[in-house]
Amino acid sequence: MKHPAPSVAHLDFVAGIPTLNLADFTEGQASDRQRFVNDLGAAYREVGFVAISGHGVPPSLIASMYESAQSFFGLPVEAKLEYERPEHSRQRGYVKFGTEHAKDSKAADLKEFWQVGQTDIPPNSAPADYPPNVFVNETPELEGKSNELFKALESVGCQMLRAIALHLGLDEMYFEPHVPGGNSILRLIHYPPITTEPQSGVRSGQHEDINLITLLVGASASGLEVMDKEGEWTAVTALPEHLVVNVGDMLQRLTNHQLKSTTHRVVNPPRELWGSPRFSMPFFCHPRPGMSLEALPQCVEEGQSPIDPPITAGAYLAQRLEEIGLTSSQEKRKA
Repeated sequence: MKHPAPSVAHLDFVAGIPTLNLADFTEGQASDRQRFVNDLGAAYREVGFVAISGHGVPPSLIASMYESAQSFFGLPVEAKLEYERPEHSRQRGYVKFGTEHAKDSKAADLKEFWQVGQTDIPPNSAPADYPPNVFVNETPELEGKSNELFKALESVGCQMLRAIALHLGLDEMYFEPHVPGGNSILRLIHYPPITTEPQSGVRSGQHEDINLITLLVGASASGLEVMDKEGEWTAVTALPEHLVVNVGDMLQRLTNHQLKSTTHRVVNPPRELWGSPRFSMPFFCHPRPGMSLEALPQCVEEGQSPIDPPITAGAYLAQRLEEIGLTSSQEKRKA
């Protein structure tokens, strides 16, 4: 199915990506909602990233989460390693510095992170799909804050997916059976200060996200860059009140690559800022594991075959986690 050529020329831009107000969709009149749907679709076809205001996530919650993250990452390494869970494909708890790498890259990312998952687990779900969350004795406030932020960002993600569904000509509630209760992840990332001459100019190698969409709370420092259609890098630093929301590979597969999972990376700061750490908090919005990622019929031209073979979200996630170093065939056999 062909769509009109997208245009984002009329949109406001912040640091290289289009800016939209989600309240136009959630609280606006019919014309406001349709304009948001059209603009979001154009942005995702042309750029793959948008900055969203009007999302309703309290700034105080975000600020308190950053405080808790700094407290946790300030613990001794030995203490943090007590909360590592390789048996759960490192999808919960602590992941130590230098573990994850970009797909098709052997260079480890210069980060450590902590992850929390779904608490409203759908009935009859396989335990392996929803491992238990891990919480930290030394920073007990982290549990309540992270659960609250998880639910707030999941709610925003559901609203964004409703707009995406309308853009694709689907029922507005198309994603509703799949995403509330989905296998989403809230990740707190710490990029430590740079203390020696780095071997590379990047802290996190160029990659595309695995999930449907990613909601990124404004990072504590600059560094995010997005690759444009010409292969050039554009720096993105959203305003504090914005969420940066981008298309992931699952949504790209579902739309037969009509919506763009854009390559991005995190680069090192200027030398004068090497002594400063960087924190960020992405929310990776995943569907339930059984959701099919087979290309939607309306996204496949008549007489053509889908670009990607059919696969479920759970199988695709398992495949990608091995590719980026968070699990291995040996670890899966042990589990």
